[in-house]
This record gives sequence, structure tokens and C-alpha cells, in this order.
Amino acid sequence: MGRVQDKVAIITGGASGVGAEDARLLAREGAKVVITDLNQELGEKVAAEINGKHPDSALFIRHDIANEDDWISVIARTEEKFGGLDVLVNNAAILAYGTIEDTSLELWQKIQRINSDGYFLGCKHGLLAMKKRGGGSIVNMSSMAGIGGMSSFAAYSASKGAVAALTRSVAAHCRMNLYKIRCNSIHPDGIVTPMVANLPRDPNQQAKVREKDPKQLQARFCMPADIANLVLFLASDESRFIQGAEMRIDNGYLMWAD
Repeated sequence: MGRVQDKVAIITGGASGVGAEDARLLAREGAKVVITDLNQELGEKVAAEINGKHPDSALFIRHDIANEDDWISVIARTEEKFGGLDVLVNNAAILAYGTIEDTSLELWQKIQRINSDGYFLGCKHGLLAMKKRGGGSIVNMSSMAGIGGMSSFAAYSASKGAVAALTRSVAAHCRMNLYKIRCNSIHPDGIVTPMVANLPRDPNQQAKVREKDPKQLQARFCMPADIANLVLFLASDESRFIQGAEMRIDNGYLMWAD
């Protein structure tokens, strides 16, 4: 207990799935958590649940991560409520099918706006807030799609590749300027979350999924708690010398199993 005691964390996309699990675990380990999401009803429920166990430890704010004014407002309210910012978990994202052949420009731009622009804004304004505190940790949720690529998710893969590259750039900037701010990315393969479960599948994609070995699917999909445990480590001072790392959490998916 107390691995992030008295730290203040913003978790985007915190109303469900991985973000909600991150918020619960960080609060359990002593942090004050600001949960942001577009889903106000679910976000307020998560905040109320946390406050019921850890009084005055959680705040929900409705937040469009691709809107710069929203970021400025979220960080200002965080500082007003809890005194500053120590941890930013850029977690919110959207996922949609589309190969390079059938992805429309509209879909491409929608995914980049949220998954790339939103993370850029978070890193920019989060870093500025952390400089006031003398340090901090930025945790960016990328994906194995940003490393290995996925044929059925061209725009999503590109957006998560951008997150990984942005993470390295932010980390290099902090190191060069001797800021005590770390920036690392997490790269899951599959996670059992509402975003994945509710992903609309066309008949061809559904057929491909059914053809896979159930044991292989089980090996690929982790639980939100598995991600939250890594987020906690990167948010804590235990990871103080980890900077610009791409943390794969994929059960060795890219390796051959002979």
C-alpha cells in the first residue's frame, strides 16, 4: 500500500475498462485521481465508487481529449482541487476496423484526432503542469499495433505508432533539459474491455475471428488489471530510471512459438 501516496493523477478514458481499473488501483495505493471521459454517467459512478472507499480521493471531469481548451480546464481544475499534477495516464482512445484500402479519409482523421492529437495535447499541457511540481510521470497507452502493425486497423495502427514516437520525443526532451519528468509507453496486444467487446465486426472479420484457436485468443487477451499493475509501476518512484521505454505487455505475441 502507498506506492503512489499523495501523488495526483489524471486518467483519461477513466469511465470504464483499463482507465477505470487504473483509477481504482492508483487510489488504492494512495493517489488522488482525476477521471476524465466523455461518458459522464459512468465516470461519475467510478469516482463515487472510489470516494466511497477512499474519501475525497477522486474527481470526475467531462473531457474531450482532442480539445485544447478542455485540457487547459482539466489541469486547472486538478490543480485547484488537489494542488498539482504528478501523473498523467493518456488512456482514452477509439478503435475501428479499416484496411488501407477501405479506410476513408474521414475515419482516418477522426482516429488521428483522438488517438494522436489528444495525446499530443496531454503530453504538452501535462508536462507544463509537472514542471511546477518539479517532476512527474507521463504514461501513454500505445499498442502492439503501433509496433507490429495490423492489416485490419490501418488508421489505429498509425495513431498508436505516433504515440510511441511522441513518447520517445517527450522523453528525450525531458532528459536533455534535466526535467525530472518521465514519459513511457505501454503496448498491449488485446485487452478484455468494452471498447474491444463492442467493436462492430463485419461478417468477413467475424469469420476470421472464429477461425482462430480459442487457446491462442486466450493467450492474446489480458485483463485491465494486468495493464493497471504496469501503470502503477510507471506512475510510482519505483520506475524512476525508466525513460522513453516501450513496455510490451503482450504475452510474447511477436515471438515465434516453435
